[in-house]
Amino acid sequence: MAISKAMRAALHALSYPANIDVGKTYKVSRAVRGLRTPLAPLYHLWDHKIERDGHEIRVRIYTPKKQTGQRLLLFFHGGGWVLESVDTYDAVCRNLANRTGCRVASVEYGLAPEHIFPEGLEDCYAAAREVYHNPEQFGVDSQEITLIGDSAGGNLAAAVSLMARDRGEFSVAQQILIYPATHYDHTPDSRFASVRENGTDYLLTAKRVSDYMVLYAGGDASVMQNPYFSPLCAPDLSGQPRTLVITAEFDPLRDEGEAYACALCNAGGDVQMYRMPDALHGYFSLPARFPMVRHTYDLIAKFLNGESIACPTTNATKKI
Repeated sequence: MAISKAMRAALHALSYPANIDVGKTYKVSRAVRGLRTPLAPLYHLWDHKIERDGHEIRVRIYTPKKQTGQRLLLFFHGGGWVLESVDTYDAVCRNLANRTGCRVASVEYGLAPEHIFPEGLEDCYAAAREVYHNPEQFGVDSQEITLIGDSAGGNLAAAVSLMARDRGEFSVAQQILIYPATHYDHTPDSRFASVRENGTDYLLTAKRVSDYMVLYAGGDASVMQNPYFSPLCAPDLSGQPRTLVITAEFDPLRDEGEAYACALCNAGGDVQMYRMPDALHGYFSLPARFPMVRHTYDLIAKFLNGESIACPTTNATKKI
């Protein structure tokens, strides 16, 4: 079902005003999101301490009510590298575990602007290295571990996969990237049409993405073309894991996510891609009662089971 005129008007009213400075409001946004912290969490913390540069990285473990296999999803949350936390993503990870039958490990990484690139990424990499080096603590084989993230978390998952290949400390078998940020340019001159088509009236705006990236980069534009900052800038995408990329139709990040899927495929990767019809950026954080969220769980389960995923028949969506 397409977005109605009334809904478009509501989205326009709710979308990010051009005169708001994320750099001045992110602390308030964090506090508001923190109100969603659960009172009776159904999780436990991994008792294996991960320390990097004098601080400890928390990894929160979710075990499904009915575990259907020996799989682990290593999850990196979204929020533009600036907002959100394992607390605010509690419901997402709990639902992800119960709907897929997989154990989920959610990583608490350092947020910008207090922790600028590559600090948050290095936290994610350090957590991944420890998990891959200690799979027996989860009752899984390292080949049963899948990196997964949404938005900025999808960016971090892709970057961790690139780092793992380059550093050779562990091998990533699979990754799932949900509407990932893969490129640095979200100006009107961007080469991606979705930045202009979906960049103003669909909640997440192109300006907000740009503001988040400036905070993540610490104001240093020279780092934005680093492949670990913008994976689509990587000169070599060979040796990457089997990949599922899920994008959203009305998302400014749509085209760069799909371009990354195509680039991985052109580099010889095993890649599947799906564009969620009528979806906005961030839809995966909605309650599980929403059909597109349930459908995303189904896509993830099919991918993990090695099944082929059929893309919707639209002129803009390609089946890889």
